[in-house]
Parts: sequence; C-alpha cells; structure tokens
Amino acid sequence: MSDSDTVAPVPTISLELRSTMTDDGLVTLAVRETDVPAPGADEVVVRVEAAPVNPSDLGMLFGMADLDTAVATEHDGFPGVSASLSARVLAAQSARIGRPMPVGNEGGGTVVAAGSSTAAQALLGRVVGFLSGNAYAQYRTLNVASCLPMAEGTDPADAAAAFVNPLTALGMVETMRNEGHSALVHTVGASNLGLMLNRICLDDGVGLVNIVRKPDHVEQLHRLGAEYVVDSSAESFLDDLTDALRATRATIAFDAIGGGELASTLLSRMEKVASEGDEFSRYGSNTHKQVYVYGGLDRGPTVLRRDFGMSWSVGGWLLTPFLMKLGREGADRLRRRVADEITTTFASSYGMRLSLADAVDPDQVRRYGRMATGDKALITPNR
Repeated sequence: MSDSDTVAPVPTISLELRSTMTDDGLVTLAVRETDVPAPGADEVVVRVEAAPVNPSDLGMLFGMADLDTAVATEHDGFPGVSASLSARVLAAQSARIGRPMPVGNEGGGTVVAAGSSTAAQALLGRVVGFLSGNAYAQYRTLNVASCLPMAEGTDPADAAAAFVNPLTALGMVETMRNEGHSALVHTVGASNLGLMLNRICLDDGVGLVNIVRKPDHVEQLHRLGAEYVVDSSAESFLDDLTDALRATRATIAFDAIGGGELASTLLSRMEKVASEGDEFSRYGSNTHKQVYVYGGLDRGPTVLRRDFGMSWSVGGWLLTPFLMKLGREGADRLRRRVADEITTTFASSYGMRLSLADAVDPDQVRRYGRMATGDKALITPNR
C-alpha cells in the first residue's frame, strides 16, 4: 500500500453495518461492502476484532424503532433487518432519511497497516482500542489520535471497550470533584459501567451509592466490595436510599434511566438529608443538589415533583463535551489510566458475541436491544 507498511495483506473491500431510515417509516440495519482506504501519513488500518453495543449506539442503530416489529430483509445479496418507526420519531430524525449511516462508537483490533509518520509506524502490529463512530466493520482506516495502544498481549476484546464506559466512569468522578461534591450516586450500579465506577471509587476512596433493580445485583456488588447498594424494586427503597445518602453525603447523581420519577426521588432524598437539623426555610436547604441524566433507558418524560427546595439542577451529561472541557492534557491522563488498567478496573463482560450477520438477525436484535444488565453484546466483525 502506498505511503505505508503492512504486517499482513490488507483487503481493499470490507464488510460493515449501515443504518438507513426511509420515508415509509422503516429503519434498516444491513451488511454492506465498503472500501478500505490506504492510510495517510498519520493514519493506520485496524483489523477490527471486537466492537461493543453500548446504549449510546442503539440510537444510531435503530433510531428508537419498535424492535418488536423487527423482520429479516436482504439488500444486494447481504442480510439486514428492518423495524418500524413512529411518525413522531421519523419526523424528529428527518435529516437521516435516505442516508446510510455508519454505526459503532468504539472497537478494538490490530493495526495491520500504517502511514509514514513516526506515530503511525509506532502502532504497526499493536492491539489498540479506538473511537470512530463506524466500528462495526471488518477494517477501518483511522487517524492515530483515535487509537489507544494497549500493552503487549492484550486481547482485542478487552481493548474494544476502552473509551465509552471507562472514560464516562472516570468523567463522573472528575465532574464530582470539579463541582465541589464529595460523593456520588449512580443509577445502574450492576452494569458494565457501574462495575467500573465501583472499582474506581473503591481505589480512589470516593463514596458511591449504587442503585440496582434486583436483589441479585445487591449481592453481586457487595461481593465486589461496594458498601452502599440499594434496590429500587424493594419496598424499603426510599428508606435505604436515604440512609445511604446520609452515610455518604452524596449530593450529585448520574442517571442512566432518564424517564420517570427517579431523578426527582434522588433530589428529594438528598434534600431530606441536607435539611436535617436545619431551621425551617420555605426555600429548602442551601446545599446544591445535582442530577445529570446521561442515558435514556426509560424514554418517557422526566417527572419532577419539586419537593426538594430551590438549590438544585437537572441537566444532561455527555462524554465528548466533558472531554473537550477537560482539555487534551486531562483527557490524556484519563486515557493512560484506562490503558494501564484495561483488564482490571476497566474490564468488561458480555452476554453474547455476534458476527455482522448475527447483528442483523431479528431475534438477536430484540435481545441486545433490551440492554439487559449482564447481557451486553459484542460484535466480532471478522468472525
């Protein structure tokens, strides 16, 4: 390949997944052929071995379609799957109509070709994690800045989840510190992200209230050293949550649920703890309480009951704006920690491993589309 060295023959054509909305109210995820560009001076070609399906990927994959309507399709001889969109959802995403969109925020693999720059050549033959927005493909040509090199012997499946969940978990702790809080709440404690956050907080001595939805998850987290775990399905949830907030003094929460009353409940219980021992004030305590919504597992409205005084905020939190605000030096510091601890603090587990063809099988789509705790999907494009 021009302007590059290779460690193995690199094809010029790759298979990938693309998601397309059409004005007849369908979204179709299909396997397609795509070119593999030769790398420029500061680029590498990665043979993609693994790419996780994160909650943030589902919006691009299926655009909030009703996955119960998923049916098998075929496009140019390759398999696909189509599902129905409501008129409201289709109207909100009109800019996507008729445009095959790349999918897959991150992945892991081996650098099989590299451009002429020193930085690119240094990655040749290395296992890397990468952030790209189009990871569900057999090969990807990427700028070296998108890659995170791993230690020798790292499994590409471990490297595949080196960005979204690890940097989000670290970002939550950084945000907590930067905004003057001393402990935090996380609403999906038994998820891959939640387990990473628990390890970080244990290592760094940060108070953490883990909210889970099943008794089994309470036991799991306690076995992993978590001190404060509350089950939102338990009759004692409000009392348990209040006790955990009282013990930790947590005044910031990161909520992956989004819809419903959980954000309101968190603010209300924080206010109850903050007001204990204070004189009555019609405006509530002076303690600022913050809930950041960073996911949408519940797509319904976020309901606020306003029983938590006047010192509070609810907002959105996204990784990319956080990293931009943190700056290059700070982001590199977090990335180095992820690479150093990719098989320990930032280890991920998966309930299913899917080929590209599996990823468009309607039964598999309905399964990984549920985003059930402990059943995360890993796409293996070259399997």
